[in-house]
Amino acid sequence: MSIRNLTWGMLIIALPLSLTAQQSDYQAAIDAERLAQADEENSAWLSYGRTYDEQRFSPLDQINQETVADLSLAWYADMTTSRGQEATPLVVDGALYISTAWSHVHAYDVRTGQHLWSYDPQIDPAKGRDACCDVVNRGVAAWDGSIFVGTLDGRLVALDSETGEVQWEVVTVDQDLPYTITGAPRVVKGLVMIGNGGAEYGVRGYVDAYHAETGEMAWRFYTVPGNPADGFENDLMANAAQTWTGQWWNLGGGGTVWDAMAYDPELDLLYIGVGNGSPWNQALRSPEGGDNLFLSSIVALDPDDGSYVWHYQTVPGETWDYTATQHIMLADMEIEGEQRRVVMQAPKNGFFYVLDAANGELISAEPYTPVTWATGVDLQTGRPIEVPEARFDKTGQPAIVLPGPLGGHNWYPMAYSQNTGLVYIPVTENFMGYVADNEFVPDPDGWNTGVDFQRGFQLVMSSPNPPTNASLLKAWDPIAQEAVWQVQHEVGTGNAGVLATAGGLVFQGNRSGEFVAYNDATGERIWSTEVQGGVMAAPATFNVDGQQHVALLVGSPALPEGVVATTTASTNNSRLMVFRIGGEAQLPTGPAVTATGDDDFVLPQIEATHELISQGETAYNDNCAVCHGPSAFSTRPDTYPDLRMSRRLETVDTWNAVVLDGELQDRGMVSFEAVLGEGDAEAIRAYVITQASLTQ
Repeated sequence: MSIRNLTWGMLIIALPLSLTAQQSDYQAAIDAERLAQADEENSAWLSYGRTYDEQRFSPLDQINQETVADLSLAWYADMTTSRGQEATPLVVDGALYISTAWSHVHAYDVRTGQHLWSYDPQIDPAKGRDACCDVVNRGVAAWDGSIFVGTLDGRLVALDSETGEVQWEVVTVDQDLPYTITGAPRVVKGLVMIGNGGAEYGVRGYVDAYHAETGEMAWRFYTVPGNPADGFENDLMANAAQTWTGQWWNLGGGGTVWDAMAYDPELDLLYIGVGNGSPWNQALRSPEGGDNLFLSSIVALDPDDGSYVWHYQTVPGETWDYTATQHIMLADMEIEGEQRRVVMQAPKNGFFYVLDAANGELISAEPYTPVTWATGVDLQTGRPIEVPEARFDKTGQPAIVLPGPLGGHNWYPMAYSQNTGLVYIPVTENFMGYVADNEFVPDPDGWNTGVDFQRGFQLVMSSPNPPTNASLLKAWDPIAQEAVWQVQHEVGTGNAGVLATAGGLVFQGNRSGEFVAYNDATGERIWSTEVQGGVMAAPATFNVDGQQHVALLVGSPALPEGVVATTTASTNNSRLMVFRIGGEAQLPTGPAVTATGDDDFVLPQIEATHELISQGETAYNDNCAVCHGPSAFSTRPDTYPDLRMSRRLETVDTWNAVVLDGELQDRGMVSFEAVLGEGDAEAIRAYVITQASLTQ
């Protein structure tokens, strides 16, 4: 047994023979035919989006609008990590497989909840600094007795579906560069597809395919061209380079494929979503403009060799962090009297796109959320009709733009109901003040956006009528291109992934600690239950011995207000929860961990010179603002703590223990001693205290 499996794997030794014999059921006997026909297999959830078309729709209807009132917990399992949880479980051949933060993988008997095995890839906690948006993992893939996971440090690992033993692992990135993997692999015809992240840190994007049996690379498709002096990999990259200017290769270029993929067995096309540029600010990476292919594009590839078939670029010359890595789904629908096979996406930029799946032809595009960077999309050219004032990179003038970099829709999976014909989108209404960083210098150890977050925040704060933020679940008609209904979540909370079923239900969790079922036609809340933790992940559903079950991974980086930890396994109550009608399991009701809230926190008083505070402001903006918020006002307190309320401010020693000594590195807050200048840590503390005093 691998040493990486000892934490949980030793539990298997103590199982009675009758249970260990059942392990022969956990074969994950997946092949191409079974995946292609996944929609007909109700006892399983075979891939990240259930089926190759990624619709996240289940034909199961035992749990429906009438019976959902009796839905309750069947079993649960505490996770062993306390960061964000974003994975959708896989269910195949009697086992449920789930990945968690830090790229851990756990396997359970789907009937009983009996723990089968765990895998810990032993990620260096320092790698957390390269993860722009937490040390998350969105899921695993299955094929022919193997479970595949991409690890935060850039490995692709094949695990035995019955034992969790490592079958092979391969490094898919240059580990000297700040690449990460947080997305779920996909398997197509025996090839495992995996992308990566890291565009903000200055890397070049690509997607790989590896042979499932051996881990040998089959092909690689680069999404942006490299250094012309090194020669281009193919004519496609040479042509793409014509849409770039300057020396973009010195800045990486970006274009990472960090999330969305879908496959069409009939057309035999693999669709990938490509991310933002590196840096965001196009004037810095491509000074004379250009479309910068294939940034912010949906690209169709031949899955056998990775060769290019077609692309559609949502934002030519993107400059606002408008990725097109958001959920891609396929569907058949009648449009203007003609049956069409389409690709649908609601990317960050705020427009909902419907494309012809065979050739990428734009069919329609309309805003699904408030948009100010463009007035529409020209259906003849396929290009957005931009608002010139929004291009801060060209005008040199600050601009408040909607959506902001969080996007109108981010990674949270949406769902499409084959019954209603509606797409259910986790929508985020947000904005940002974009100000060009006129003193930009590439930082090999930090973010490279080319945007001055501090001045952008001040721009918004000084605006007489700033926009507002909101999180919504929106039912969208992709043919009429209009909203049918929407539900607004509690102010200040983030969104979560979605599941639609033939029972007339849409399931979604929320950051307030609830799991909710909505009427798919009206948005009426029909059922909800408390889950003791924030939810970001999307649920899955499947049949077990004739009973429909719904599984959900619970856990956002912070507990909802008023909730305390009830498990010693994770401080944010990260749990896998499986529901069925008539379930009899109960969550623990009392705290297992002493609460460490800061309700009685008293801000320390200090005497600091203007020079020290100014030094701290500069060091904070360079090293802390991206995560903890500009001007020390956390914009994502559910993910990154608001430092103004941190007990670590009480003394220089308690502060430096984290900032310099890495006391919280196991939670991803690594030491910054190597990147901070002399006195910077103390100066940042003084600056944060000063900012905190402004709100008291």
